[in-house]
Amino acid sequence: MTVFKLPDLGEGLSEAEILRWHVQVGQHVEVDAPMLSVETAKAVVEVPAPLSGTITALHGQPGDRIETGAPLVEFTPDVAAAPGGGAPQDSGTVVGHMPGMADDGTAAALHAADALAVPRVRAVPAARALARSLGVELSTLSGTGRSGLITLDDVMAVGLPTRTASSKMHPAPQRAPAGTGGDVEVLRSLRRAMAQSMALSRDSVMECSVFDDADLHRWAAGSDYTTRVLRAITAGARAEPGLNAWYDAQSQSRTLFEQIDVGIAVDTADGLLVPVIRHVDKRTPAQVRDELDRLKRTARERTIGSEELRNFTFMLSNFGMMAGRYATPVVVPPAVAILGTGRVRQDVVAVDARVEIHRRMPLSLTFDHRVVTGGEAVRFLGALIADLELPQ
Repeated sequence: MTVFKLPDLGEGLSEAEILRWHVQVGQHVEVDAPMLSVETAKAVVEVPAPLSGTITALHGQPGDRIETGAPLVEFTPDVAAAPGGGAPQDSGTVVGHMPGMADDGTAAALHAADALAVPRVRAVPAARALARSLGVELSTLSGTGRSGLITLDDVMAVGLPTRTASSKMHPAPQRAPAGTGGDVEVLRSLRRAMAQSMALSRDSVMECSVFDDADLHRWAAGSDYTTRVLRAITAGARAEPGLNAWYDAQSQSRTLFEQIDVGIAVDTADGLLVPVIRHVDKRTPAQVRDELDRLKRTARERTIGSEELRNFTFMLSNFGMMAGRYATPVVVPPAVAILGTGRVRQDVVAVDARVEIHRRMPLSLTFDHRVVTGGEAVRFLGALIADLELPQ
């Protein structure tokens, strides 16, 4: 009998949630056939069979969260699958496939024996990122999470001792008063990832916001708002490259990018996803629109690949498509800026001593004041507005 465990799916993710099983006990499977689909904070991943055999046990039901390295599937391999045609060995092999994991795009096979040679500290992704920014060595911490998992609070307790007290780090659970009908809902996948990401931003970014409006009075009818905003972001980044950047607090260094990859917040029924449109600066408006439509569709269908959800250099939240005028959008490190676009409205404006009604787009720019100056931020915003106010 061979026991297969949940593989490390990359991105520092410590667990995954079972979405559905594609096999059942007693079923014979062929090598590379999908055994189950799991959902991480990044994407939906199919875990394939590492070799041919018969399923003897399944660990977990849809909705269960399984930690990396925990038993997942037990089955009896086909004799022919064993090296030299002999009896199969219980190697504890773990196998998983995730787009972008291997350099050549093929499935990566991981062995438990190899993993034991280099022990991996178990920690939630946000805790890993915060530990890097604060210079905290994870191996020195004792995790308070399930089975010793290192949480964001564990890192904060060491790296930010002056900001939090023990009683604040672990407050008493909030329970709804009896008779109110309140139901406790444990945060899952995307919402749990959002909570961790926002906590990381709260504790590691010095945010500042500036607000202004772009006058769209000269726009032609039927103009594409989002593609124009993305073009304007390019103009802003060309004027002030410091906002199309990453900041590493540990080394106190920043990386300025020539390529402009914009993460666009997409609201889904399961929570927030941020697909990334690459090379915004090199695409035509039609190419930008086609790519936007594809990313939004795959994000909402949860079929988007993990490689399309990482490494943005700037962020955009076009919340105004639904409602809202101004906001204070949240910077997600290592990026240093995010633009929020509010709902376009008709405003009364003064033009050459007369009153006119113009369409105007509210803009909210939040930046990390640790590395971006106020002057750089307003020059970026000024260049962005100047581009938005062009007729076409």
